[in-house]
Amino acid sequence: MKISVVICVYTEERWDDIGAAVRSVRGQRRPPEELILVVDYNPELHLRLKREYTDAIVVENNHDRGLSGGKNTGTATATGDVVAFLDDDAVADAGWLEAFERTMSERHGANPAVVGVGGLTKPLWDTGARPRWFPEEFDWTVGCTYRGLPAERKPIRNVMGGNAAFRKEAVQGVGGFHSGIGRSVQGRKSRPLGCEETEFCIRLAQRRPGSIMMFEPDAMIGHRVPAARSTFRYFRSRCYAEGLSKALVARSVGAGDGLSSERAHAFKTLPAGVLRGVAEALRGDPAGLSRAGAIVVGLAWTTWGYAVGSARLRLRGNRAGRPDDQEQ
Repeated sequence: MKISVVICVYTEERWDDIGAAVRSVRGQRRPPEELILVVDYNPELHLRLKREYTDAIVVENNHDRGLSGGKNTGTATATGDVVAFLDDDAVADAGWLEAFERTMSERHGANPAVVGVGGLTKPLWDTGARPRWFPEEFDWTVGCTYRGLPAERKPIRNVMGGNAAFRKEAVQGVGGFHSGIGRSVQGRKSRPLGCEETEFCIRLAQRRPGSIMMFEPDAMIGHRVPAARSTFRYFRSRCYAEGLSKALVARSVGAGDGLSSERAHAFKTLPAGVLRGVAEALRGDPAGLSRAGAIVVGLAWTTWGYAVGSARLRLRGNRAGRPDDQEQ
């Protein structure tokens, strides 16, 4: 099996992070076929990377600006059978690709081999430790594996995009990642949207019934969490942005499939988290109440974002359906 590794990058502010990510790929026990660095509309960074990493393939994003376009460019550039994606501010464990290959090679009854694998992503807090108020149920807000996902190897609906591997033919067979969903880097004030990998995985399953996405905890990476993302303000903004993104996912693939995992998380995992926080407070950890409160706020802000996003999409649809708008 040939595996190509793709790292999408966009700013020189992450130069040291990019270097750490590249070194972690070079240190794999199972080396990749190639390392591809996709630069998102930043000519200076593109030239600097080409000079620094002569053993890597450094290309400019030739699709729409943003992470989805970068992933599509990386997939098209790759010569491997499998394309593994690593965030530019993450470091992979030495057995990362080895675990991907092992899981990809498995077959499940009459079904074809697994088409996608997501790994375990642990937070690396710049502050030195997890903020005591920060609930593990919301680690997805900082791009990490959260409480509620399986603890063992198991099929899942969708993977997290910063630590994932897909069969190249599967990605291209369904049109790649949609650029209308997810984060488009247009300045430091851009809203922290996401869900491009969620929409992709659901769309892949809909168009290719029987496709299997697998969670593999041995495919482990560490993901840097800057101090600015350890604040309650960022937490709330990320939850709201996730709600907006979920509205786009639901429009693309339908609310039934688009919100199935989210409903289970909201009605099972999060209430259990609130009860856990209260119980921890009663046992002498005052921060337990803060974690319980953060879960309530996080769910409320995400729900509000989804409501706002859905209303905006309906409004746009109504306007697009007007005869005078169509003439314009």
